[in-house]
This record gives sequence, C-alpha cells and structure tokens, in this order.
Amino acid sequence: MAEPEAWLRGPMADCDPLLLPVAHSLIQAREDLAELSARVAAGDVWTRPGGAASIGFHVLHIGGALDRLFTYARGEMLTDAQKAALKAEADPNPGRALADVADDTLRIIERALGQLRETPRDSVLDARKVGRAGLPATVLGLLFHAAEHTTRHVGQAVTTEKILSARSQLVLGP
Repeated sequence: MAEPEAWLRGPMADCDPLLLPVAHSLIQAREDLAELSARVAAGDVWTRPGGAASIGFHVLHIGGALDRLFTYARGEMLTDAQKAALKAEADPNPGRALADVADDTLRIIERALGQLRETPRDSVLDARKVGRAGLPATVLGLLFHAAEHTTRHVGQAVTTEKILSARSQLVLGP
C-alpha cells in the first residue's frame, strides 16, 4: 500500500503544529519532484509545449523562489548571487540534466525544512520586507506563500510532463 500524502501523515515531532502545513507541502513537493525527475525524458526537460514553461524551468524556479522567500522570512535581503539566479531562471539550459536541477532544488527544500524547524512560533507575525520596494509581509505569510508557490509549480511541472508524455505516445504510437 502506498504511503498517504504528506498532509495525511500526522504531526511531526520537530515542527511547530502552526507551521505543519508548510512542512507537509514541502515534503510532498520533495517526493513529487524526486518521482518526476526519474521519469522525464532527457529531450523533454527544456521543451515548451504550446509556449508553456518547461519542466526544467519549473524545477529550477521552485528552488530559486523557495530560497528567496525563505531569505526574506529570515529578515534578510537577497544576495547578488540570488538576484543573478533569478534573472537566469527563464533561460533554457539544454545542457543541464533534470536530475542536476532537481538535486539542487531538493537541497534547497531540505534547507527550507531545516529553517522551518528552527522558526520560533513567537516570530511568525513579525513584519518582513520583500524586494527592493520593501513590500509588507510577515514571516508566516512568506512561509505559507513559499509552500503554495512550490506546490503550484510542482503541479505545473507534473502536468507538462504528462502532456509531453502523451504527445510522444501519439507520435510513437503503441
């Protein structure tokens, strides 16, 4: 029998119950990305069906966005390296394998889970500034947005893989 989705596995001893939905989302994303990266054909990683974003973009963007959002949650500003990575996310990189991109993103997810475990409950309503404009947010808002943003892009990557897989079945036939 398959293990239930992360959110149905109950509490985690090392995570504040208030932040459990964020942890469950990141754990589910980690598992889904690992499965996805194992089944995507090398030629499909940077393919943009109908102009949609590629699987490679989504996986790369998940890691970059998660890193940036958790940086803001710590009350820090982005580094020059993070800003450069943001600009490079949209560029296709056909020489880069999905396993490589996914490994980087999975490490970022692990780092985010570590930060989440260390986030004190009494800090979740602390004000934070986002971006050059210093837009208002809270630690909790950033963490929850990071979770929903991650799951959204994992879903888009999975959907794109299904489209590309179905398309190749039509071309190749049974």
